[in-house]
Amino acid sequence: MTKAELLREQKRQEKVKAERERLEIMRAYEREYADRGLLCGIDEAGRGPLAGPVAAGAVILPQDCEILYLNDSKKLSEKKRELLYDEIMEKALAVGVGLVGPERIDEINILQASYEAMRLAIGSLKIQPDLLLNDAVTIPGVEIPQIPIIKGDAKSVSIAAASIVAKVTRDRIMAEYEIMFSGYGFASNKGYGSAKHIEALKKLGPCRIHRRSFIKNFVGQGS
Repeated sequence: MTKAELLREQKRQEKVKAERERLEIMRAYEREYADRGLLCGIDEAGRGPLAGPVAAGAVILPQDCEILYLNDSKKLSEKKRELLYDEIMEKALAVGVGLVGPERIDEINILQASYEAMRLAIGSLKIQPDLLLNDAVTIPGVEIPQIPIIKGDAKSVSIAAASIVAKVTRDRIMAEYEIMFSGYGFASNKGYGSAKHIEALKKLGPCRIHRRSFIKNFVGQGS
């Protein structure tokens, strides 16, 4: 091995060591509540967009599961999220996803729709968890004990995994909607209110997956 190769390998090992140390900090809640049984991380994606569903992820990881670079989905590139999603799906004991569409969001509001998506995600798990670690919220209508953790997607490996599952699932759905409803740029903006999306909304009017309660400032009431 050349000197340059040795240096590269040394840097790689140092990077992996630092990453393992970071993950160890993110396991603090998992260690604290380990005696409570199976822990499940819960998070959602898609509260803010003008179009598309809100998605929730529920993930039960094995104790001491190592998934390098696991983090809050918002801090990761799309490519990294996709790679981590595959690893989560491979290593998790159970993964659940819940989706609530635009019509339901308009009917009950986005907060209640997010709770509903979380309940659906929990209900779709093949294993019943003993404790939920949630990103900042307490989900109504759930009998399983819950621990809300502020900014939990950056503090808990379980919640971080759930945030990635929710985000990747929703992003893939929005990419499919790009084919069904062309012109709005859903594959790139994922339904969020980018300048091009708002411009298209004003020009084309809303499509079936727009949240009517979110777009009142951009289209006429009769649209």
